[in-house]
Amino acid sequence: MTQVTISKIEYLRLKKQAGGYQKLVSQIFESAIKDPLYEVVEDFRSTNLYSQDFLADLEDGLRKSSYKKV
Repeated sequence: MTQVTISKIEYLRLKKQAGGYQKLVSQIFESAIKDPLYEVVEDFRSTNLYSQDFLADLEDGLRKSSYKKV
């Protein structure tokens, strides 16, 4: 294992940056669940880019997800 030593200032900067990234990602997921599940799947279906198996897996996954909107 290789050990890397950084200054406390650099560590705090990286820690703050990681926290900002986590906050951004959580906001993206929160905004993604505002649409009803059916509309999300239909948006994917309407592109004609995805197979029926993928769309079924997507819908099943979204139904099981903690991010779904009831």
